[in-house]
Amino acid sequence: QKHHQTYITNFNKALEQLDAALAKGDSATIVKLQSAIKFNGGGHVNHSTFWKNLAPVREGGGEPPKGSLGWAIDTHFGSLEVLMQKMNAEGAALQGSGWVWLGADKELKKLVVETTANQDPLVTKGPLVPLIGIDVWEHAYYLQYKNVRPDYLTNIWKVINWKYASEVYEKECV
Repeated sequence: QKHHQTYITNFNKALEQLDAALAKGDSATIVKLQSAIKFNGGGHVNHSTFWKNLAPVREGGGEPPKGSLGWAIDTHFGSLEVLMQKMNAEGAALQGSGWVWLGADKELKKLVVETTANQDPLVTKGPLVPLIGIDVWEHAYYLQYKNVRPDYLTNIWKVINWKYASEVYEKECV
């Protein structure tokens, strides 16, 4: 509540400042505010997806995707295990803070794995719909995994909510 709320509060503050700058025609302030809007807005967008991507095991977390998303994963990556290995490798290799994503490219009609730095949302990479977003900022895993990001990435799959990802895929891509 506190972590995510900070992004929302700072995003709203930046938007209010942007409205004021637009009303005054203050181009310098408008440009200056873009980084705060991207960072805090991205933090809100990314975490909104992240929380929905997680589910306790007793509520289906970690259960493999079925239906059209399961088929698309097999088609584009060979298997769920290959996809997980790819996302783990790319997430572990990301320097600094950021996110690793499973996205659907609506134009090319295919699944992709992408990384974004800091709080950049997946949409900054193109017409991509986020299906799974994994936070690889150290704050996401440090208390449990210390500085061992690969262990966090290996274990997060036990609580990934494939049901949610499948619903988004069906709605946005099929």
